[in-house]
Amino acid sequence: MTLFEEFQWRDMVYDATEGAQDMLAKEQVTCYIGFDPTASSLHVGSLLPIMALARLQRFGHSPIALVGGGTGMIGDPSGKSQERTLLTIEEIDHNARGMRAQLERFLDFNATPNAARMVNNADWLRTIGLLEFLRDTGKHFTVNYMMAKESVKRRLDDGLSFTEFSYQLLQAHDYLHLHRTYGCTLQMGGSDQWGNIVAGADLVRKVAQGKAHGLVMPLVTTSAGAKFGKTEAGTVWLDPQRTSPFKFYQFWLNTDDRDVVKYLKYFTWLDQPIIGALEKTVQDAPETREAQRTLARELTTMVHGAAATAAAERAADVLFGGSLKDASADDILEVFADAPSVTMSVSELEALSAAALVARVGLAASNGEASRVIQQGGIYLNDQRVTDGRARISASQAIGNKVIVLRKGSRERRVVRLA
Repeated sequence: MTLFEEFQWRDMVYDATEGAQDMLAKEQVTCYIGFDPTASSLHVGSLLPIMALARLQRFGHSPIALVGGGTGMIGDPSGKSQERTLLTIEEIDHNARGMRAQLERFLDFNATPNAARMVNNADWLRTIGLLEFLRDTGKHFTVNYMMAKESVKRRLDDGLSFTEFSYQLLQAHDYLHLHRTYGCTLQMGGSDQWGNIVAGADLVRKVAQGKAHGLVMPLVTTSAGAKFGKTEAGTVWLDPQRTSPFKFYQFWLNTDDRDVVKYLKYFTWLDQPIIGALEKTVQDAPETREAQRTLARELTTMVHGAAATAAAERAADVLFGGSLKDASADDILEVFADAPSVTMSVSELEALSAAALVARVGLAASNGEASRVIQQGGIYLNDQRVTDGRARISASQAIGNKVIVLRKGSRERRVVRLA
């Protein structure tokens, strides 16, 4: 199977220039994809292009991850309804530096002979003079050609600055630079990049008389109509400081049945027979959510490592009614991060009876009501039923000396954090 055929069965080909398929079948290709440094971390919306480069490398081709330290100062109008807020040079450079470690989880920068490269177009765009750029690049494009691009036409009624209008020239210049410097003959990206990619291929052919192709992938969507990679809490990031491994795992675990097979194809290394078997479980036993569990396990391990995945799965078990006995304090605090909580010192805790603690955290309106609920068997402390409302609670009962989970009935919980 060629790389192009691999992309096809994974439904990753939206369009490609004529000849791209033959080139990938017959030659070792150097290919690049651009990544926008508008944040200090990549997010799950970046995963499809990252996986495209990683698959390309596994097939023996050479990937280039281009960080847009130069173009990021302008902003790509593709897929945008309004002009973005421009970042400072310092912000862009900081964000660009943060991408390398994340890309290293997917790309091999030490492989022989097709090591991945990470380059920053700031290295050549920030030093080029305006007149030089207009003379050497701008003269090869007519205004009519640029106006015909879909990314431009969609913005004309709302207003498009000359800054954004010029973006496709800068991206085309990138392709020419990478062609000359590294022999790059393929650019990939999302389908909204088609116009920019074709402009770059045209420039390579005109100026360098070189071979240049493009391949674009579908924009990732959800069947429910929600924007992919967004939750109620915001963007799902690859940086564990911005999106914890547990929340990252939960994002994939909550995938709609209608989307899970598509995501397994896009984002995992699993082959056709395994994905076919998982697709059958979606059809025959959707309640097991085996496909979603596999997707969450594969992606969390790939991005955060096996230990983080194991912790996320333990925490998920807790969230869905599993035992607290094998969970760490950090697992519990992560799972119940949004649950009502109180923080108290050890001395405050040990001064309270069980009934007083239940009332203090809001599971009962008074000590008397708390005592009645305890007598009825309705209160649990770290999954153990509380039987005596007068008993004192000891700090030794806290999980990891940090946290106590009080539960009323099967659902209502309160978290006590020990200072």
